[in-house]
Amino acid sequence: MARTPVEVVIETPAGSRSKYLYDEERGLFRLHKLLPLGATFPFDFGFVPGTLAEDGDPVDVLVLSAEPLFSGCLVPVRLLGVIEAEQKEEGKKAIRNDRLIGVPETEKIRPRERTLADIPEAVLDQLEHFFVSYNQAEGRTFTPRGRRGPEVALRLLEKARRAYGSRATAGVPRSGRAGGSRKARTPSRSG
Repeated sequence: MARTPVEVVIETPAGSRSKYLYDEERGLFRLHKLLPLGATFPFDFGFVPGTLAEDGDPVDVLVLSAEPLFSGCLVPVRLLGVIEAEQKEEGKKAIRNDRLIGVPETEKIRPRERTLADIPEAVLDQLEHFFVSYNQAEGRTFTPRGRRGPEVALRLLEKARRAYGSRATAGVPRSGRAGGSRKARTPSRSG
């Protein structure tokens, strides 16, 4: 059964050491931080608008594209699955911070990959290692808990859409990072 692609907004392109965040108040992407020397994003990193994950951010998606995209690019993505993970900062409670994994899918781009099983195990191991080291450099622990398929990724996405809608109808700000970023408010997606 064919699935409808999920719309993902790219924040940080593959190969970048610069981490960007969307600032909805300004309608721009801003530089958030630099990764440590030698570290770059292995693939395009973005978010699903109109979602709210347990960490207070929109749902994160790593897009396995053959070429780097650009910040702000809206990409239709076929979800392949999710790396389920917990993230913990010192003195704080551990939270889920899953990473959805997908590939671009358009009328002209028809990927062969359907699930994480279609991605080489070594690539998935390296992606997990990237997130573990990236978080370690930030003073956090990132612990992968498992890899699940596209059905689980879609369930997590639907849960995050409901959470976003619930906070919006309750009149509660969608997230709480000062300085205006994707964490403050994300563009909503109609439909």
